[in-house]
Amino acid sequence: MKYLPSQLLFLLQNRAGRRNVVLLGKFISAFAGIVTIYSVLFHVLMAREGQEHTWITGFYWTLTVMSTLGFGDITFHTDLGRLFSILVLVSGSTFMLILLPFTFIEFFYSPWMKAQQAARVPLELPPDAKGHVVLTHLDTVTAALIQKLDQFHYPYVLLVADINEAQTLLDDGYRVVVGALDDPESYSRVRVDRAALVVSTGADVTSTNVAFTVRETNDQVPIISLARSQAGQDVLRLAGCNHVLRLGEMMGQFLSRRVMGGDALTHIIGKFDELLIAETLATGTPLVGKTLAETRLRESTGVTVVGLWERGRFQVARPETKVTASSVLVMAGSRDQLRRYDELFCIYHAIDAPVTVLGGGRVGRATARALRQRQIECRIVEKLPGRVPDDEETIIGDAADPKFLEQAGLLQSPSVVITPRDDDLNIYLTILCRKLHPDIQIISRATLDRNVNSLHRAGADFVASYASMGANAIFNLLQRGDVLMVAEGLDVFKVTMPEALGGRSIADSNVRQETGCTIVAL
Repeated sequence: MKYLPSQLLFLLQNRAGRRNVVLLGKFISAFAGIVTIYSVLFHVLMAREGQEHTWITGFYWTLTVMSTLGFGDITFHTDLGRLFSILVLVSGSTFMLILLPFTFIEFFYSPWMKAQQAARVPLELPPDAKGHVVLTHLDTVTAALIQKLDQFHYPYVLLVADINEAQTLLDDGYRVVVGALDDPESYSRVRVDRAALVVSTGADVTSTNVAFTVRETNDQVPIISLARSQAGQDVLRLAGCNHVLRLGEMMGQFLSRRVMGGDALTHIIGKFDELLIAETLATGTPLVGKTLAETRLRESTGVTVVGLWERGRFQVARPETKVTASSVLVMAGSRDQLRRYDELFCIYHAIDAPVTVLGGGRVGRATARALRQRQIECRIVEKLPGRVPDDEETIIGDAADPKFLEQAGLLQSPSVVITPRDDDLNIYLTILCRKLHPDIQIISRATLDRNVNSLHRAGADFVASYASMGANAIFNLLQRGDVLMVAEGLDVFKVTMPEALGGRSIADSNVRQETGCTIVAL
């Protein structure tokens, strides 16, 4: 008895359910009307045949014929009566084929299934939940961040407004809670007051509302958001965000550091307490052609080379590792040690032609600005007029057309940076640039991690993943004092010295030989 009221209550909670209830009422009314009319006609025709029956008998005959039971205890003896019986039988079968399935599916089976599915999706976190990350959008950056959180066993919850989307994500293995992003109660139910971080990667206006709503609930939890513009960054900070990342600018800086040419100075990419992590190009310096042992960088400057990027592949630094013209050195040291390195290598420059930048979007413009800060001349090829300043350093045209690439000086450029967000287009442009200029350095952006290998196979020397870079940046702000993710697959972390290493030198410890890790500082 409790089942029917609960189902009716579930149906009346939404507009579609209320519409179905009205429709069912009309359908039942129509069915009752037809049964009544048929019962009246039954008495009329029976009277013509000289038979008399009660009204209950009339309804009884009508329902047995309409439901195709047809007991045969009451029958007509004339053709007119038999034709009427056929009409009642056909119309009754049609009504039963519609009414019964509709009633069962819409009012019993479908509500039961929806209730079962809704019960699977949690509406809140357990009261003792703490130290988790609250995510408000699922995109490429968030998906990459979730992988890192799982890797380091860091709890998270994805707040989803739509229950159907939440059910799909739950089936895909994500940890979700249903709740509106602009409702303070949603953040109370995900225990935001005990969360380690709130991350919003949606549009600037949406993230602003998220930050404002979270601050209604709690004014202490750190909030990280992404911004598409400087104005958006300022508004998001005013809304309550502790950190606002402009990934377009960051990606432009990241890509520009990979360009061969310009200066040989160090560029800081991370900080770990007093330890700085920096990158520098070996192009045009006396380091090219030497092994790391022969460079004697640690003895002369104090910096430690922890690895090298070689055409997009990271190599752990070993004494016998040879530095090439395309090497990007990743080094660790104090600010004074990096300054000493810059003093030694600031005189080396190696650039003889402008760098070609394909795409004038946020990443392309940021790349061009970063290159010009390094005093490297560049030219942008952009298809949409007005997107970038129309001057001698901008070529308006389709980058997929070889004539515009030649007009931009691709055949003389030492490097080309491919910046569109469309990975399919970037793969095409990579193959085209490699065909036109086999010896050029190709640096490309990948929006999705899965396309990084495809871009390498297409001929790119270095590929930067937008999703991984954003995930690394957010993860590094997660108030983790023990891990710094420098790049994909390259982590810097600190540990308490094991007692077994006490009194031994780093050379005698065999840490690198036994673990593959490099001790960069004490």
